Amino acid sequence: MIRGMVSNDCFDDAVDFYSLMRSEGFLPNNFTFPFVLKACAGLLDLQLAVKIHTLVVKAGFDYDVFVKTSLVCLYAKCGFLGDAHKVFDDIPDKNVVSWMAIISAYIGVGKSREAIDMFRGLLERNLVPDSFTVVRVLSACTQLGDINCGDWIHKWIMEMGMVRNVFVATSLVDMYAKCGNMEKARGVFNGMPEKDIVTWGAMIQAYANLGSQEKLWTSFSKCKEKILGALELGEWASGLVDRNEFLCSPIVGTALIDLYAKCGNMAWAWEVFKGMKEKDRVVWNAIIFGLAMNGYVKISFGLFGQVEKKGIKPDGNTFIGLLRGCTHAGLVDEDRQYFNSMDCVFSLTPIVEHYGCMVDLLSRAGLLDGAHQMIRNMPMEVNAIVWGALVRACRIHRDTQLVELVLKQLIELEPWNSGNYVLLSNIYSTNLKWDEAAMIRLSMNEKGIQKPQWCSWIEVHGIVHEFFVGDKYHPLLEKINAKLDELTKKMKVVGYIPTTDYVLFNIEEEENEHFLGCHSEKLAIAFGLISTPHKGSEKP
Repeated sequence: MIRGMVSNDCFDDAVDFYSLMRSEGFLPNNFTFPFVLKACAGLLDLQLAVKIHTLVVKAGFDYDVFVKTSLVCLYAKCGFLGDAHKVFDDIPDKNVVSWMAIISAYIGVGKSREAIDMFRGLLERNLVPDSFTVVRVLSACTQLGDINCGDWIHKWIMEMGMVRNVFVATSLVDMYAKCGNMEKARGVFNGMPEKDIVTWGAMIQAYANLGSQEKLWTSFSKCKEKILGALELGEWASGLVDRNEFLCSPIVGTALIDLYAKCGNMAWAWEVFKGMKEKDRVVWNAIIFGLAMNGYVKISFGLFGQVEKKGIKPDGNTFIGLLRGCTHAGLVDEDRQYFNSMDCVFSLTPIVEHYGCMVDLLSRAGLLDGAHQMIRNMPMEVNAIVWGALVRACRIHRDTQLVELVLKQLIELEPWNSGNYVLLSNIYSTNLKWDEAAMIRLSMNEKGIQKPQWCSWIEVHGIVHEFFVGDKYHPLLEKINAKLDELTKKMKVVGYIPTTDYVLFNIEEEENEHFLGCHSEKLAIAFGLISTPHKGSEKP
């Protein structure tokens, strides 16, 4: 009876039935205790749980692995991780379930590094975790942005043959994508014999985050063909908002909200959000993030208030959206308020992404010392994204002393990234340190590091066009350049002065301006302007 009540989440009834059993003189055994403890955990009734723990010891079940594992889960669920770990340490013969319990406990409170360390301990004892545990540990790697841990777990997954599990493989795709390695994410994705809608959603989300519209729409197209039906892509996309089957799926709805938000069309994103039949936390996160990124920061704050009123507990992703919105709007005080409330109000432990948002905002606001101090006080390993935010600010505010220090950290973290070398070289050039700049270029040549040719994309009338810096081969190049000249003249009339300090070094100022004007983004925008009606099209 107690087991059945607990299995149906009738925790109060289970506790009452347990009390009735005790009042009639029946003693619980090692089969009873785990279910009663699970009921206590569900009710967060620590007082009763401690009494039961005492009875466990008196009844001689304190060495039973299943009872002790239930105690681990109980103390962790009630927020007493230290007590949970003590109970775990006292288990003489730990099984996979025991290890899963303590790993989940650490992940549940945001201690991702400790969870990964415990996972190592599990494998060192030649125990084989289930797919659920592997997925959770991969999510911990994602939270830390630790691709090295992800790599060795991936290797273990391959050795165990677990990569054929669609849930595990999808988690690998998500981990690599969020850690910035799309090549490995795509490799895992392409090697999957079976892909579900969550797998496709992970790739679509990754390309949306990168702003790669061509690959994003290609993934959407393939997803539609393989999972969502055989409609033509144009008809499917234009009628998407009105289709109930999509609006009933939080996964696809969230992907659409994110897609339209990243394309800058918040009107379409809002229509999808309003039409969603079910709005879970992930859906709310997507619209809050989209509004914040498109400049509707105050509205995103208002929606956050609605999330609280509806009883939906915000998570780390919710605050990433709010913090990034504050960053783009320059709201230092509000940013600090939300950051501090994570721990004080919502009992959420900030991860590296949250610290990165804070560092980015402080850097943009010119508070370089504060940003640097926050980095030094971070309780986790600082990744390249956080250091990169400080580098950009140092460049803007011309703090060459600090930027050299930071770039050395970046080069140590990413010795393969040509951008760090080029930026340091350009910093030296700006300060007329031509010899130091030349040494950096020489070092790049010796290491075989080449600067990639970046490009920009723009979609016009359903076709994606690609532009490179100084592009000379587009058939409409003459009209594009004429539009750029027209825009440049108008901008200079209202006071625009090109910032040429970091374009190239050791060339004339006029030539620098030329290269700045041929930037791939400007070419793409000019092409868009000459190719679309002046009033703009209804869809971006």
